[in-house]
Amino acid sequence: MQNTHLTLPRRPLLAACLVAVGWMTLRAWPARAAPDAPGVRGLDHVGLAVRDIEAATAFLRAGLGAEVIYETLPAGSKPQEGPEAEARLSMAPGARITAIRMLHLANGPGIELFQVEAVDQHGPALASDLGWQHIAVYADDVEAALARFVAAGGTQLSSPHPLPPKEAGPRNRFCYARMPFGPLVEFIAYLDAQPYRRDTLLRRWTPAS
Repeated sequence: MQNTHLTLPRRPLLAACLVAVGWMTLRAWPARAAPDAPGVRGLDHVGLAVRDIEAATAFLRAGLGAEVIYETLPAGSKPQEGPEAEARLSMAPGARITAIRMLHLANGPGIELFQVEAVDQHGPALASDLGWQHIAVYADDVEAALARFVAAGGTQLSSPHPLPPKEAGPRNRFCYARMPFGPLVEFIAYLDAQPYRRDTLLRRWTPAS
């Protein structure tokens, strides 16, 4: 009699691997990544407007370990001002940029400081205001990183909290803090595997150790 059963590979381990890979592929299929945005590689830097570029640089060095890479507009140079500058950066009429400096942390995007003068200059936005809300820095030891930040003049807003369910793990934590000149910074660590990884092939970017 002819054998009508499905013929499996002769090697049991290979058969098991093929079945497992097929199941994982079907399970993850609905969450496949969309095509990359044309020409976009990723986040390059974050721009930060400040009143005093030297004070901001000193804090970022002491609080986050930032280093200056270069200056595109050294202090004392001719300011960027007038209708063209206002249009290019969507600044208020009469505003002017008097210094620009690029800094970097150990990993990740740069921080570009703009020393800006304006007649009607508002303070930093709150987390409830619209627009970019905060930057986040990854720290293996959140408490130690926060202690350094506070010692440099920053303000810790709460104790570290567990991350939400999709990001949760025994050692996964986060905490918000403010720089002396206003911007909000999140300190985050996820040393344990995050549950979201079971549901998608996509991965969030994490700074190298």
